[in-house]
This record gives sequence, structure tokens and C-alpha cells, in this order.
Amino acid sequence: MSENLIIGILIIISGLFSLISSIKNWEFFFSHTRARFLVRILGRTGARIFYGILGLALCTGGILMAFKIISR
Repeated sequence: MSENLIIGILIIISGLFSLISSIKNWEFFFSHTRARFLVRILGRTGARIFYGILGLALCTGGILMAFKIISR
């Protein structure tokens, strides 16, 4: 397995976690110290949108890295 593939898969998993957390509105995710900062600034809905977009961006980047379209 190439290093790009392993890193790409890890980035995809992180992106999926962020995306699913924003869709499911998981309390444990949004009550974490770092997420609470964004919830205070953007509100709960704004933070969910931010983390959803972040998750999509991470998934896209992970896929591009796994297929060696971009490299580390």
C-alpha cells in the first residue's frame, strides 16, 4: 500500500466523521471544547453547515490523494 493511499483513507474517514456528525447533529461532537467555540460564534446551525462543508472538503481531498491526483 502506498503512503498516499493510507493518508487519503485516513482523511476520508475524518471527513466522513465530520459530515455525519453535522448531519446527525451529535451532541457529543458539538459539545466538545473546540466545536463549542464555533457554536458560540456561528450558532448551532452555522457550525453544522461549517462542519458539513469541512467534511465534504476532507473527503474530496482524501479521494484525490488516494488516487494520486494530488500528493503529500
